[in-house]
Amino acid sequence: MTRGRIRARLRRSHLHPFSCLRPNANNEEPHPLSGPGFSRIVHCNRPDSHLKKPLKYCSNYISTTKYNIATFLPKALYEQFYRVANFYFLVAAGLSLTAVAPFSPLSMIAPLAFVVGISMLKEALEDWRRFAQDMKVNSRKASVHKGDGVFGYKPWQKIQVGDVVKVEKDQFFPADLLLLSASYDDGVSYVETMNLDGETNLKVKRSLEVTLPLEDDEAFKNFTGTIKCEDPNPSLYTFIGNFEYEQQVYPLDPSQILLRDSKLRNTAYVYGVVIFTGFDSKVMQNSTKSPSKRSKIEKKMDKIIYILLSLLLLISSISSIGFAVKIKLQMPDWWYMQPENPDSLYDPDQPSKSGLAHLVTALILYGYLIPISLYVSIEIVKVFQARFINQDIQMYDEESGNTAQARTSNLNEELGQVDTILSDKTGTLTCNQMDFLKCSIAGTAYGIRSSEVEVAAEKQMAMDLEEQDTQITNGSRCRKSAHNSWEDSRGGPEIELESVITSKCENDQKPAIKGILAICQTAVPELNEETGMFTYEAESPDEAAFLVAAREFGFEFCKRTQSSVFIREKYTHPGQFIEREFKILNLLEFTSKRKRMSVIVQDEDGQILLLCKGADSIIFDRLSKNGRVYETTTAKHLNDYGEVGLRTLALAYKKLDESEYSAWNDEFVKSQNFN
Repeated sequence: MTRGRIRARLRRSHLHPFSCLRPNANNEEPHPLSGPGFSRIVHCNRPDSHLKKPLKYCSNYISTTKYNIATFLPKALYEQFYRVANFYFLVAAGLSLTAVAPFSPLSMIAPLAFVVGISMLKEALEDWRRFAQDMKVNSRKASVHKGDGVFGYKPWQKIQVGDVVKVEKDQFFPADLLLLSASYDDGVSYVETMNLDGETNLKVKRSLEVTLPLEDDEAFKNFTGTIKCEDPNPSLYTFIGNFEYEQQVYPLDPSQILLRDSKLRNTAYVYGVVIFTGFDSKVMQNSTKSPSKRSKIEKKMDKIIYILLSLLLLISSISSIGFAVKIKLQMPDWWYMQPENPDSLYDPDQPSKSGLAHLVTALILYGYLIPISLYVSIEIVKVFQARFINQDIQMYDEESGNTAQARTSNLNEELGQVDTILSDKTGTLTCNQMDFLKCSIAGTAYGIRSSEVEVAAEKQMAMDLEEQDTQITNGSRCRKSAHNSWEDSRGGPEIELESVITSKCENDQKPAIKGILAICQTAVPELNEETGMFTYEAESPDEAAFLVAAREFGFEFCKRTQSSVFIREKYTHPGQFIEREFKILNLLEFTSKRKRMSVIVQDEDGQILLLCKGADSIIFDRLSKNGRVYETTTAKHLNDYGEVGLRTLALAYKKLDESEYSAWNDEFVKSQNFN
């Protein structure tokens, strides 16, 4: 009865992890997603259903420009007169229209219009470039289902909610999609989200098991379904929804969602249905309007202008006070300067009025103390700097064919002033390419002098060339003994570090490694028909390097299905491959919080094992008393060889009987809120 329950759960699973029980849409109520925040309804493969309210959603057109035709003039004028000097000259130009102005209004308005016009023209040119880039993105072509199983190309901006889209390798996703199927049989695809979160490691996405048969264009001829999910929100790592398909309800989670601006990698193609478009997509929900960027030099210039304005006001005030005193005390004795109109500004009986009038005149007259031309000079310099950056041959990337692009020239002078770089990992600043060179396993350090992978490869080639040699026969007998030792080790402690069983034969010191690295992973193998070798499409360079190392040591990961992985063992019989199947009963993927990856497998003998791969500090905390025998030695290896790049990998396994597995899985389902 227990075994039957386990098999039933396996049939209800998709890929590796278990999903919750899928209720029948006719017999049971679907999981309620009503209320604020959960009103999105998407009719798959029926985009025409979303042309009328309340299902009329925004288009897939996006814009990152700062201005448009209607808002350019008021916004640009505000940006210009937000500068202190420009605001002063605007006030001075207004005062030049009065009778007390010492110059004609044209002499004040013309320079101001020229300065503001040049700055506004630069802003318009840079915003036009943003518009051109937006149009380039909106005009990208995507393969969209047009009906009757026929796909055709359509611009991104015309993609609608409900469209079925086919995205090929190294292409960006045009909108937020629900993954329906992929080129791999198990529905796995790899996605690069560097444009979203800066992570260079690839993310694994998996489609629902029920949509895996949708593997070619013709399969979408009669495809329909309904998605009920959350409303648009900026959360990149959460998603709640249901997928109603063939009268069944299937829960959705973030592992089935492909976000706009992420790229498909290591996968030939995927099919997806559009859920969020345009500004409803999560990347646009996280975007902000183009801010008004002001450099440190410009802010410092404003402080200097404040000082000059204070000095100008002081000089003008002293001049106006002196003028008022002159009008009050001395002007009555100046018979040749008596005013004809007693109400004029030069009335000795009203010196304060004369002083205020002279203050305005002095502010305009001494206004050249404020260097308005300095702003023009800086703007011109910035424009030429941006052109130099775009044409700098040393900033050209030959591999990608990309040149530097200065989208705005407001912050040119900030370049080269970075004194501190904070990074959460080295991969952010490097090529992030991994080779398996050194490691510490079961108290033994490998790769101290040279790469153990290279040594293992050389030994394997020697074995293939000397297959008929008698020494190989003796070595085979010794290796068989080592293999039996591995089989016997299953009866050891309940939890132990991975033991490296060394042959007792003096002629053959090859360790009989158990191949955990080839099992506890999420990669997909691809056969190179020219070389006959397998290449591995993994979510991180680390995992691919581990698989290559396991292959060179004699355990080649060669095939993955919905619920199994297949390993070729090379050292069981010389010159022959023994293909073994390990059923994947459950898998907990690596996360930055857990810092480990766990998988439950069942071998061909029916033995259920829990394999765990992760950071040494995390694994050490979870070892039993008997499993800590190598902890001190491994820690010593870390201290001794850490500077030369020794990489530690903590591996552990635990045997599970069916009752333990059933209890563990029930707890896992409960913890994941799958009920």
